[in-house]
Amino acid sequence: MSSSGHPYEFFTISLVTCEDMRFAILFAGVALSAQSLPTTPSTATADSSSPAPAASPSSSDGNFFERLAQAYSNDWHDVSSSPPPPYRGDPAPVDNPPFPFNSWPMGGTPLIGYPNATSYPLTQAIYGSENGDWLKRANVQIYGWVDVGANASTSNRGVYPNAPAAYAQSSNGVTLDQVTLYIERTPDTVQTDHFDWGFRLTNLYGFDYRFTAAEGYFSQQLLNNPKANGTIGNKYGYDPVMAYVDLYLPHVGEGMDVRIGRYVSLPDIEAQLAPNNYTYTHSLTYTYDCYTQTGINATIKWNNHWTTQFGISGGCESAPWAPTAKLTGDICVAYTWAAGGDNIYICANSINDGKYSYNNLAAYYATWYHKFKNTKWHNAWETWYQYESDTPNVKNPAAQSLLLTNANGAVCNDASALTCFAPEWATLDYLSRQFGKKDALIFRNEYFDDIRGQRTGFKTRYTEHGISWNHWIGTTLVFRPEIRYDRAYDAPAYDSGTKKNQVMLAADMIWFY
Repeated sequence: MSSSGHPYEFFTISLVTCEDMRFAILFAGVALSAQSLPTTPSTATADSSSPAPAASPSSSDGNFFERLAQAYSNDWHDVSSSPPPPYRGDPAPVDNPPFPFNSWPMGGTPLIGYPNATSYPLTQAIYGSENGDWLKRANVQIYGWVDVGANASTSNRGVYPNAPAAYAQSSNGVTLDQVTLYIERTPDTVQTDHFDWGFRLTNLYGFDYRFTAAEGYFSQQLLNNPKANGTIGNKYGYDPVMAYVDLYLPHVGEGMDVRIGRYVSLPDIEAQLAPNNYTYTHSLTYTYDCYTQTGINATIKWNNHWTTQFGISGGCESAPWAPTAKLTGDICVAYTWAAGGDNIYICANSINDGKYSYNNLAAYYATWYHKFKNTKWHNAWETWYQYESDTPNVKNPAAQSLLLTNANGAVCNDASALTCFAPEWATLDYLSRQFGKKDALIFRNEYFDDIRGQRTGFKTRYTEHGISWNHWIGTTLVFRPEIRYDRAYDAPAYDSGTKKNQVMLAADMIWFY
């Protein structure tokens, strides 16, 4: 979900720093140690929206690195003697892994009635220490991942020739996309007898900060920061993608969560954080809508069928204290049926005047998830319509002074107009098939009409078609190779505006810790 103002260039890593090498050697050593350790029973619990946690070591013996290696060994040998964790509601429709979730995702809230805590190797290694016991008692988890991607593309002109495709926009190279560190406590929403609370701080470092950056959160790294090579912003940087508290009130409906802080925008099949996606590369549908919001959002689960959400924020990609912030509302409703096999989720995600500003989108979404009964197939479909009004006309020189840095203008039909209405709409479909416990094949197809060119910078219709294979080792290592074909129908948008077609082979590896 990227702002039109975000410069979509990425950069190839051609040298490995000493720090990178030490990091690689450390993890290689842990991996080798894990392969040689005997397996032990686990006490793992599942997470409803992230990859299932690694198996827990059965003791706290050994030093930190021995416990870390033992956790990986347990995970990769699929050691688990614990029964599935309790939940209330419909059973999970799909498996995680190999999919990025096991219950249909909903933004702005933990999944009410389902376990949300994780137990990744870093958390287990810390818990096993003498000084980590208080974290375990407090139910605080510390974990993260490294995501490294690469691609080979038919586009090769300029710094970011694969754009408007995202996030893999530098071609024919390797990219450090994300290094993350989560510190969180998840509220227990399975129980209904007492108040509970949680928090999350998500730290992200890497090239993907260019897509998550919001004005007011260290945004000087990216916004209004031109470089000599014609790009904008630092090549890589830091972003606190999520920073919020959750307040769980069990006696409102069948549970209400109030989230306060910076959170991922509510709708969408995809998300900013690498493991929360079916594939490595993102769809255009996702790339050009809202990313994060900062505000207050309430989610009420009324029963196993109905869930409603409402909230206020400072708008898309704007902290409330940023000069571009606007009071923005959201209203969403979800309906689930067929014993959890089907879910429709409708959102008015950004309710304000919709006037041209930094990513001030008025946006309306619908998603439908469907599990094909008694099969390993399921489908996820999304569509949205969004717009900005009073958008400066890039065809009229007199309107140039109205343009904001990092916010595209519109290709208006009337060349003499100063501004015009700039809408766009898109539809996206994921068809997925699971093979065994650790493999899945993903088919993605989409259509995106940038009617005035305000989102991508090109007034054109797009289609994109891709196939991805996901292969997991335990729950802590995943490989996602894919091939995708993009076409712009009305203007050459790819390869720095010289081609209408683009073929990309891409892959990433995510290592959880």
